[in-house]
Amino acid sequence: MSGPEVITFGCRLNAYESEAIRARAAEAGLQDVTIFNTCAVTAEAVRQSRQAIRRKRRGNAQTKIIVTGCAAQTEPATYAIMPEVDLVLGNREKLETASYADFGVAAAERVRVNDIMSVKETAAQFVDSFQGRARAFLQIQNGCDHRCTFCIIPFGRGNSRSVPMGAVIEEAQRLCAHGYPEIVLTGVDLTAYGADLPGFPSLGTLVRKLLRIVPSLPRLRLSSIDSIEADAELMCAIAEEERLMPHFHLSAQSGDDLILKRMKRRHSRRDTIAFCEQVRRLRPDTAFGADLIAGFPTESEEMFRNTLKLVDDAGLTFLHVFPYSPRHGTSAARMPQLARATVRERANRLRAHGAQKLAIRLNDLVGGVQTVLVEEAGRGRTPCFVSARFGQQAEPRTLMRMRIISAAANHVAAEAVA
Repeated sequence: MSGPEVITFGCRLNAYESEAIRARAAEAGLQDVTIFNTCAVTAEAVRQSRQAIRRKRRGNAQTKIIVTGCAAQTEPATYAIMPEVDLVLGNREKLETASYADFGVAAAERVRVNDIMSVKETAAQFVDSFQGRARAFLQIQNGCDHRCTFCIIPFGRGNSRSVPMGAVIEEAQRLCAHGYPEIVLTGVDLTAYGADLPGFPSLGTLVRKLLRIVPSLPRLRLSSIDSIEADAELMCAIAEEERLMPHFHLSAQSGDDLILKRMKRRHSRRDTIAFCEQVRRLRPDTAFGADLIAGFPTESEEMFRNTLKLVDDAGLTFLHVFPYSPRHGTSAARMPQLARATVRERANRLRAHGAQKLAIRLNDLVGGVQTVLVEEAGRGRTPCFVSARFGQQAEPRTLMRMRIISAAANHVAAEAVA
């Protein structure tokens, strides 16, 4: 008999919650079970999860299969009709031990997915470890109050709600005590943190307080932010807190103002550029990533070129490119759609442009010294999240001073500084 196996799709928040799922399922005494924690952000993510479920069943006819996560929340019937699936849990139910305690009882309902919009609070899960990872994730926020026209996630996660600061700091202390030198703060809309808490503490307030109260934490990182919501305290933290890593991933989505309006985004092209310029003045070594959608409905070639140009004008390095995928229930799915071949072609051009910018960033690091977090044998990450490879032996979770000796397509080669 073996304990619960959790297979994760999607974001860092899902990775964090997967460890909580593993703990809750173990508390319930589940054996020989595989839990799929799904993602709903694109139709392709849903397809990949269904494919993985079928593959798992072919490889192990005895294992029980539970499906949960955002795709299970937004389209439970998709998984309920699969003969391979034994149980479907919603995003609220997946974090409750009771959801797993009566698993396998014949009278139990096969689908347990309730109204996620009724959830008003998010509690800390107090995860102590992350299998196979050198850095720890820490959930500080869940859900989203915005309704971007392309996005299904609010219907999978509910409205925005924050973990109280005291619980966040307590969990950070636990993770440090368990030997994690880097913590990544995660959420759905990270810069919305605190709006629902007493006193309305901001993300910047939390960052500065966490770094002050947990001096043993060497590195703190933010998973993704909406730059238009960055508060003054966060900007001060970027300028003054060396332990806050100089890498920020932006929810930019497009570089064209009309497309941004049709997406119901709250920022303009100029806002993204101005944020990057301001942060670089405060921390010149900062690297920026961005989520960008290629082929949004009604996007013309000129509009797409504005997104390509945004990569240059904002100095974006790490691109997470999404070929637009219509999600049932969103208003963008009802807009005039582009041909799928056009969507794929634009996504490929955008990825290629991002690869060029990454190559320039990597070459700029050659000859300098970086503190690398060792993730596994011969591999690690710099503060600005560049992948580094090296020959020296070092244990995962070790921080090593390394000189960058060369650059390849998507990583740098490094050697330990004597």
